[in-house]
Amino acid sequence: MIPGTAPIPKLSSWQTEQAAAVTDPAELLNVLELGAEWLPGARAAAKLFPLRVPTAYIARMRPRDPNDPLLRQVLPLLDETRSPPGYLADAVGDQPAMAAPGVIHKYAGRVLLTVTGACAVHCRYCFRRHFNYAEANPAADHWRAALDYIAADCTIEEVILSGGDPLSLSDRRLADLIFALEKIPHLRRLRIHTRTPVMIPARITDELVALLGNSRFASVVVLHINHANEIDAAVRAAVVRLRGAGATLLNQSVLLRGVNDDADTLARLSEALFDAGVIPYYLHMLDKVQGAAHFDVDESSARRLYAALSARLPGYLVPRLAQETAGAPHKLVLGHT
Repeated sequence: MIPGTAPIPKLSSWQTEQAAAVTDPAELLNVLELGAEWLPGARAAAKLFPLRVPTAYIARMRPRDPNDPLLRQVLPLLDETRSPPGYLADAVGDQPAMAAPGVIHKYAGRVLLTVTGACAVHCRYCFRRHFNYAEANPAADHWRAALDYIAADCTIEEVILSGGDPLSLSDRRLADLIFALEKIPHLRRLRIHTRTPVMIPARITDELVALLGNSRFASVVVLHINHANEIDAAVRAAVVRLRGAGATLLNQSVLLRGVNDDADTLARLSEALFDAGVIPYYLHMLDKVQGAAHFDVDESSARRLYAALSARLPGYLVPRLAQETAGAPHKLVLGHT
């Protein structure tokens, strides 16, 4: 080793996978054997919101099918460059609810921490695709301002780790944050919203399982799965490991045109989730963020889909149809059983 230099930390397998994600639209199209006619639009949209998709997720897509439901979630399209009225950069009012750097406090009893801007995947409908993570970075001072805010408000009982994706953090950094939160006596629950176990199942390491299993918090992991084809053997194994840590496993989906906007697809998703050990929790209406209008399903169609889903599944397999509105004290539930 050169004197005076620190050793370079060895990356774990999941970190290597995350670093090797496909970021070039031409590479994605080439791997899936899709025509060059898709490339100009993909490049134009990727300039506004970069492409990022792990190879393990690409492997679940059908080659030569531009309408594959997994591909549609990640392929940049020219549609994203259009800005119809009503679609905003901050569709859900995150910025006005920023109580401290990285602390979003919208609802009673709980706060959300945007612990990182990094994600394993860039979903094209992401409601935080325009979010200014540089200004809302709680890690800049080791979360001190965020922790101080939470500690000062004894009505806060639950902390939600979000981002970006909180599981983009290393186990060590995640442990540092959780240990600091555990010192705040009025906190009872830790909720982690993540898509990483679906994208990179190897992220569910022994260290992460031990961290959640040994925490004093009741842990809830909310996955984000929109289609049954996203659930393969590796994802099911990751879910088993999370359940072994004592975490409650829930799923939230987004209703997306061309991906899951029919009753058969939604029913298969709920069945696949339950078979894997995950409870369907929310089916979200699309947040009207700039660049995502082509995914929108209107409310009347969504209600009809929800009624059809409710008629064919037992109540515990029917997620709540919900909509988030900026400034509202809670999510609006449009349908539930």
